[in-house]
Amino acid sequence: MTIRDRISSSTQHPVPNFLWGIIIVLFTLFSCGKNNTSNNNHLVFRYNEHSNISSLDPAFARNPQNIWPTNQLFNGLIQLDDSLNIEPDIAKRWEVNDSTFTYTFYLRDDVYFHKNQCFGSDSTRTVTAHDFVFSFDRLTDADVASPGSWVMNTVKNYKAKNDTTLVIQLKQPFPAFLGLLSMRYCSVVPEEAINFYGNEFRSNPVGTGPFRFKLWEENVKLVLRKNPLYFETDAQGNQLPYLEAVAITFLPDKQSEFLQFAQGKLDFISGLDNSYKDEIITTQGTLQKKYRDRVKLITTPYLNTEYLGFFMETETSEIESKELRKAVNYGFDRKKMVTYLRNGMGTPATHGFIPKGLPGFASIEGYDYNPDKARQLIEQYKTETGDTQPEITIGTNSQYLDICEYIQRELEKIGIAVEIDVMPPSTLRQMKSSGELDIFRASWIADYPDAENYLSLFYSENFTPNGPNYTHFKNVVFDSLYEKSLTISNIEKRKRLYVKMDSIVVAEAPVVPLFYDVAIRFVNKKVSGLGINPQNFLVLKHVKKKK
Repeated sequence: MTIRDRISSSTQHPVPNFLWGIIIVLFTLFSCGKNNTSNNNHLVFRYNEHSNISSLDPAFARNPQNIWPTNQLFNGLIQLDDSLNIEPDIAKRWEVNDSTFTYTFYLRDDVYFHKNQCFGSDSTRTVTAHDFVFSFDRLTDADVASPGSWVMNTVKNYKAKNDTTLVIQLKQPFPAFLGLLSMRYCSVVPEEAINFYGNEFRSNPVGTGPFRFKLWEENVKLVLRKNPLYFETDAQGNQLPYLEAVAITFLPDKQSEFLQFAQGKLDFISGLDNSYKDEIITTQGTLQKKYRDRVKLITTPYLNTEYLGFFMETETSEIESKELRKAVNYGFDRKKMVTYLRNGMGTPATHGFIPKGLPGFASIEGYDYNPDKARQLIEQYKTETGDTQPEITIGTNSQYLDICEYIQRELEKIGIAVEIDVMPPSTLRQMKSSGELDIFRASWIADYPDAENYLSLFYSENFTPNGPNYTHFKNVVFDSLYEKSLTISNIEKRKRLYVKMDSIVVAEAPVVPLFYDVAIRFVNKKVSGLGINPQNFLVLKHVKKKK
């Protein structure tokens, strides 16, 4: 049966002739099964997104599943390399006036939007500073309701001096501002496309990135094609990207995703799921022997701290007691937990809340395993409160049930009864935000590469729902140090304040840091140029594949 026969037999309506060429090309390039071995396979990078992509509009790039494809479609003023160094993107250079908190960006004049009918007859035009003004206006527009509007909270004003000069003035010093501009929220979008597509821009994105939008059948497949007008080149002057296309599938099951990768139908998978972790890596964190000839394991510290949080405004005596909170911190072996439950993929969180990979990490001692100390603190709690049997409840989702059950067993050995309340992720997020859980399992992934991003979780002005302080921790000295750190541009001086703040968090124990995460990628050895970075963002413009 021909392609035409197969499609026609499954539809009641005839397909217009002009569409058959497109259908046949896409079928040949991107279908599964035998066609994966076609001559074009080395030009197509394939990965699976087990979570749904909700939008391809960068104003809604709030999570990895949305950030990964929009990374391929859009650019901003600056970008980060794999070591999180700030590099030029559309802005070729910039100047900072510390006395007026003003940033002046000088833009390239050779950056084009993707060809699109919104410009008239599949045309395009160059990007100007006025496009960034429009994009920032849109980001903060209440009618758009972007979850990233907060990135402009520190901005006083911005203007285009001319087509290639953009000036941004802040309300007050914010040393992490350049890193914040690297977020996908700050991408440039054309006003013509927003006017042309309206709310449908989410599924008809027009950007400047190395790949341009081709096809999206939601929850089935997303296809991006090479942008022939892309402005970046490699060190030898060759135009990027090297690939012709990116094909994304949406298998919701991680075990099925792994099987597709093992069969060579996907080029990489990210992360370590319980369904396949023992199949592919050892307890020492190395590849199992049978995969070593065809798979590369790439890891790097991931800017993500996994933790348990205490809601500090509770009336529960166990949570109110600093002694009991410290006992929980001392009461289980993080090293054993990471070794056996994470196959060594992670760093035990024994150095405070700031994760590995940021200035301020490992400058203080946090909580190591000390069951004798934990028992002493529990006895002190009993003496002070008269509570002979402390009990706590941990709220979590099923993904982290194994870790919570491990903590439960260990704490019960030292005299703390633990109940685990398992709930859907959405329920956990809602109850955590509204203060309905005495203890909750959570993680914090950096929005931008500065320790301020982590310490903001303990600043009293950031109590949820107005900010990310889910524990409602409040400390006058901490707040004073936090506010002072925002006025200091020198990273070494700022680091000293970060260390002091992290020390206060350790001493007051509003959280139980579990482990500092690791970004993990399993990559087919035919793929080269796929790096890894501490924010686990996907960058495909340098990727090549062998036949």
